[in-house]
Amino acid sequence: MTETDLLQGIEKGNEAAFKELFLKYYTQLVVFARKVVVDDDLARELVQDVMVNFYEKRGEIKIHSSLKAHLYQSVRNRCLNQIKHTQIRRDHHANIYISHKNDEAYVDDKLEETELEQRIFSIIQTLPAQCKRIFEMSRFDGHTNQEIADQLDLSKRTVETQISKALKTLRTQLAGYLEAWIWLLLFFFK
Repeated sequence: MTETDLLQGIEKGNEAAFKELFLKYYTQLVVFARKVVVDDDLARELVQDVMVNFYEKRGEIKIHSSLKAHLYQSVRNRCLNQIKHTQIRRDHHANIYISHKNDEAYVDDKLEETELEQRIFSIIQTLPAQCKRIFEMSRFDGHTNQEIADQLDLSKRTVETQISKALKTLRTQLAGYLEAWIWLLLFFFK
């Protein structure tokens, strides 16, 4: 069936059309969601939520681009809502995904961004515990170096050194990614 046939069938409540849609896109969407939330079970759960919601609201949904782009956009939005509610990324998540276009090129761009962002967060997870904590307090919680020093009973210079080490590690491990420099500027430099 074509996308148009699938949509028309689903709008009429045709379960066979929905099953075909599910089988056609489910695995791709789970792979996409997994890159955003980095959890296999959660990725499957979120995609299932999107698919069930799509079927339940089949008469209300207006698709302005391709069905595939709409599904990817829906999964992306569901993943971001999940991240927001669990506060994994705290305040900076809104800056990551500013554009709201619904075409396949946009989805491809978002996949690349998500992959790079995930790499950045993976690198942060490998930092030594104190360095990671200081860096997160500075860049994600918005604390000043002096506030961090006071809270952790450290010197301000120690805090500055740990932040410098974290940034150096990020720059080193992201060498070769042109976009990484843009991301580093956007996310980590005040």
